[in-house]
Amino acid sequence: MRNAVILAAGMGTRLRAEHSGKPKGFVELDGRPIIDVSIARLERAGIADIVVVTGYAANYYEQLAMRYDGLVRTVHNPDFEHSGSMYSLWCARKHIDDDFLLLESDLVYEQRALDVLINHEMPDVVLLSGPTHAGDEVFVETADGLLVAMNKDKSRLHGPVAGELVGISRISRGLFAVMKHLAEQAFEDSLHYSYETDCLVAAAQAWDIACPVVADLAWGEIDDPAHLIRVREKVLPRLS
Repeated sequence: MRNAVILAAGMGTRLRAEHSGKPKGFVELDGRPIIDVSIARLERAGIADIVVVTGYAANYYEQLAMRYDGLVRTVHNPDFEHSGSMYSLWCARKHIDDDFLLLESDLVYEQRALDVLINHEMPDVVLLSGPTHAGDEVFVETADGLLVAMNKDKSRLHGPVAGELVGISRISRGLFAVMKHLAEQAFEDSLHYSYETDCLVAAAQAWDIACPVVADLAWGEIDDPAHLIRVREKVLPRLS
């Protein structure tokens, strides 16, 4: 596993007061942008090629790529204001020719999250955690450890919640081919198509996607000021 894709096209409107017009990946914790911490963890895990899909304030990521001397490259989603996360991934399709880790740019997480994915026996893996009570969670339903459904509304699931979506996944070339096919069909109606609750769930109807649960995983996404406070107070103290 030597490749990773980071989705970083979002506008981060709920965090504007916290990051002064910068992309969410440039929110700083302990004086360091969270995107830099994520890249360092990926490099430590053996990742040698990171594609960052940009959108809002793309110049920040372009400058970031220049600092990393070939480790990081950028691909732009020109329709970031009018599309979903799967369209961002779609924009990077010509730059992905092997299995890869898929991450979101607004995540703070421990190294163990990557280790679980890379060392898993199955080629396609979506990482789950135990309850975070962070707000805006995506709840995941599984059967025999495989993905069935995910939704922010628990009542829309037909079985018990196995865990919460972390936003870090391992995608094989085979699964990505299925995702691209599903996306092509979806884009005929709308570019607002998510890689997780839409595309991965649709793919899981005919493709085995493992969902290991790390109940005590230290992690958090930063979508709004409350998330930022939670990460500072409850996640950072647990990270090494």
